[in-house]
Amino acid sequence: MKCIGKVLRLCTTVVFRLKALVACLGIAVIPGNAPAQQASSKPPVSVVDKGKLYYTPDSNGNRIIDFSFCGYKAGEQAIPFVPAKIVVPLTDEDATATIQAAIDKVSRMPADKNGFRGAVLLQPGNYKVSGSLHLHTSGVVLRGSGQETIITGTGTTRETLVRIAGINNRVEGNAVSIADNYVPVNAQEVQVANARSLKAGDEIIITRAATKEWIELLGTQHFGGGITALGWKPGQQVVQWRRVIKSIQGNKIFFDAPLTTALDKKYGGGTVAAFRWPGRISQCGIENLRLVSTYDTTNEKDEDHRWMAITIDNAADVWVRQVSFYHFAGSAVAVYENASRVTVKDCISRQPVSEIGGQRRNTFFTAGQQTLFLRCYAEYGMHDFGTGFCAAGPNAFVQCESYMPYSFSGGLDSWASGVLFDRVVVDGHAISFKNLGPDMQGAGWNVANGVLWNCSASRIDCYQPPGAQNYSFGSWAHFAGDGYWYESNSSIQPASLYFAQLKERTGFRADSTHILEVTTNATSSPTVAQAAELTRIAYTPATSLVQFIEAAARYRPISTAADGATVIKAVKATAAPVNKAPAFKVKNGWLVRGNQLLTGARLQVPWWNGSAKPYALAKAKPAITRFVPGRTGNGLTDDLQSVADSMLAHGQVAIEHNYGLWYDRRRDDHERVRRIDGEVWPPFYELPFARSGKGIAYDGLSKYDLTKYNHWYWNRLRQFANIADEKGLLLIQHHYFQHNILEAGAHYTDFPWRPANNINNTGFPEPVPYAGDKRIFLADQFYDTAHEVRRELHRQFIRQSLQNFTGKTGVLHFISEEYTGPLHFVQFWLNTIRAWKNESAQPAIIGLSTTKDVQDAILQDPQYAALIDAIDIRYWYYQADGSVYAPAGGQHLAPRQHARLLKPKATSAEQVYRAVREYKQRFPEKAVIYSATGYDKHGWAILMAGGSLPDVPVKDADFFAAVTAMRPVINNNDKQWILMDEQHGYVIYDMEADQVEVDLQQASGKFQPVWIHTASGKMWYEKSAISGGKIVRLQKPEGKQWVLWLRK
Repeated sequence: MKCIGKVLRLCTTVVFRLKALVACLGIAVIPGNAPAQQASSKPPVSVVDKGKLYYTPDSNGNRIIDFSFCGYKAGEQAIPFVPAKIVVPLTDEDATATIQAAIDKVSRMPADKNGFRGAVLLQPGNYKVSGSLHLHTSGVVLRGSGQETIITGTGTTRETLVRIAGINNRVEGNAVSIADNYVPVNAQEVQVANARSLKAGDEIIITRAATKEWIELLGTQHFGGGITALGWKPGQQVVQWRRVIKSIQGNKIFFDAPLTTALDKKYGGGTVAAFRWPGRISQCGIENLRLVSTYDTTNEKDEDHRWMAITIDNAADVWVRQVSFYHFAGSAVAVYENASRVTVKDCISRQPVSEIGGQRRNTFFTAGQQTLFLRCYAEYGMHDFGTGFCAAGPNAFVQCESYMPYSFSGGLDSWASGVLFDRVVVDGHAISFKNLGPDMQGAGWNVANGVLWNCSASRIDCYQPPGAQNYSFGSWAHFAGDGYWYESNSSIQPASLYFAQLKERTGFRADSTHILEVTTNATSSPTVAQAAELTRIAYTPATSLVQFIEAAARYRPISTAADGATVIKAVKATAAPVNKAPAFKVKNGWLVRGNQLLTGARLQVPWWNGSAKPYALAKAKPAITRFVPGRTGNGLTDDLQSVADSMLAHGQVAIEHNYGLWYDRRRDDHERVRRIDGEVWPPFYELPFARSGKGIAYDGLSKYDLTKYNHWYWNRLRQFANIADEKGLLLIQHHYFQHNILEAGAHYTDFPWRPANNINNTGFPEPVPYAGDKRIFLADQFYDTAHEVRRELHRQFIRQSLQNFTGKTGVLHFISEEYTGPLHFVQFWLNTIRAWKNESAQPAIIGLSTTKDVQDAILQDPQYAALIDAIDIRYWYYQADGSVYAPAGGQHLAPRQHARLLKPKATSAEQVYRAVREYKQRFPEKAVIYSATGYDKHGWAILMAGGSLPDVPVKDADFFAAVTAMRPVINNNDKQWILMDEQHGYVIYDMEADQVEVDLQQASGKFQPVWIHTASGKMWYEKSAISGGKIVRLQKPEGKQWVLWLRK
């Protein structure tokens, strides 16, 4: 019987191998029941003599791309073993500093002839990491000792756990036009107008324009509704390939990897430019370990933990292999647009924890080029295998599986060209190469010149973009699309297009350890013996991809040898000493740090708009609580140190912050509809409250719990307050944002306090009584502190807004952005502040920023006035004719609604001076801020009236130290304003005269006259001092734009 079994198994194997051999000799493999006409057609790729691939181009020369250039070293070299140089011992303490110290130490070692410095080896066990690890230098590898080595990202931070990232300091030369009328897909050569500036070995960028004509060809200028906001615009969907010149013949240049989209002069053609990139790193890897994120186990949708396990940017020729991932909210591996020639292989992602929505669970993602994801598995993700905005390609996903995802795999943004899905299974959702239309913030066509090869999915979308193509070969699915289809519901040979192309180009031959092949026969007419053998086999589950990947440790073991390596001693994280600026306070009625008056412009965070796409970032304004997963930079998740440095460079002293109008950029359309799903768009303007993990809010994510707070949001504010204390800046924190409860209905649609969006029974009416089916008037209810539930939620929120900043001095608290609400809510706010101060014994500097009637009522009541440190003139002012524009509070109207009714006129310097001066006379010990219309133009009027935060161009510290000791002087000349202190001198601003007359009859001592130019801040010193005891007249240096400082 044993002999018979062996014979049967041998027969089965022979039959299968004969079938495979026959298949390899034909054009692809055509099953016996295939229609006859298919055999005579010429598919875009076929297999001929001895397995050689044959490509049939179209009439323009476009052909299926050679994807074998994807991956580390363009597939031409195997990933090497790099000897360990440092061993990190296991510790029960936070290992962040020790592992990073080991990485830094290896980074300082000399590189060998292949560019490698060495590996950092972690031992079996669990390394707890509270921060982020950064591979920042070429030639460094982070290696574990197998899946028993665990790096656990702890805490509630959203920091990326491990980054491979160089510096984006690429410098490009002059661009040269491409002379060809048409350069086809897969070309590796172009004719340029003049190649004199180029040479072999140059790294180049080949840029494909995005013109109006091309956009109209694609039909992506408009996605419906008569609204073009999401439509493509010229200059946005630009594709850029980074290549190396191999040789030059005349003006024809030959480069090292194919183009993935045709260059057509009718649609703008292209250019070539050489570049240098000293900050890009290479020859780095992460391997042989497990990455885990802690999370709140009571909330299955918790997001106050790690989002990204590994990100790669500004890097080339790097890898991730034999790494498993657990509990991350965003991506296991994300390759960004400045990365290329990256291999990610034998990786498994399990048990992600997050909301089911946009930017979550994009498990294996690339926006780069020449990226290879090989043998990767993900479960319960969103877009498990995806490409980003204009990913230049080629990029390949080979032998990958997505189990029960919540959304499709494929292109997640515009025009990723040259995408290969090779033996990819999406079990439970779609693979989509198609026009996404307005989805993904106007992605439109997501993939062009993509290939699906032996794939299986619940549905496969394969559509043809105009001027390009998408192909499906041997797919199993429910099908949709007008792309090229070949042998649907059939498996074809070669088993893997990628490996067939790689073998043909490099000679590398894949075997059964590289591809999970089917080893049984699918014949519909088996012999009795075959049926018996197949029946016996049917008792055993098929080998899963997970098992296949886990076997990689046997097939492709990574040595954990540490011969000659040194063991690093544990390093304790210590904060670098920081010189803090003097404390922020009110002194002599001025807002100061130490003795220095705070002066300069003010920055306001954006409320609701933006895009995380590359073309939008340069124009984005800084924000403190804007979040884009895994991405840092302007328009993304801002680097707060960079924001502060930029403020200093631009003369900005304060940033005004309020929470976002809404979280999701889809709501930028100002619609009031419930979103169809949770596919929210970044950048996200984070809100103060945590999601509950329960129910579905109007934006498609879970509902908020107003009793729990968003750790990331509050931590970012605390971080910036700390930076402000270091650099002498100011954070003006508006506790509320009234815009949510007045005007457009969309302002309220996603508002966390709306009952449809929270689990706290806030008691507002549902369905929402939109006025005229469009507007909202909910301010009266929101400010109703008699409502038991809302009163307690308000009380807790105000206390959180104070408690968050304990120990930070550089915060000025205002009640709300756009506050035109009633007196009683301001009283409630102040009562809550008083109670918190009494209980905590902590200081907080409180500003009163309301309408004038409410302001005056508060200031007339001693118990409330005592809580006020600064008075902010913002929602009222004196007009140039002297009349007051002062809408009343509590009238259920927003500031601009009041303005539409009352039609206010412009102000003047004199009237700004008047407004500030009146409050300074009444409340000399309180700071007065002017934030109403014209505040940025009338800095001198504000300053001379005794106002704080004036925007004046003076840089001299001694001047402002002197000013903080002074107070405004009553003067009969309304064209001359004076600040004075007997010990520090005078500042005189005379708007009219060419000379300044000053009465010093009551003054003693000598004064140094210093002229300050009002526009430039330039200082000009008189040669001779003057004495007090008389009236003096001094001639202005030139013109009238000078302020006189009599420095004592």
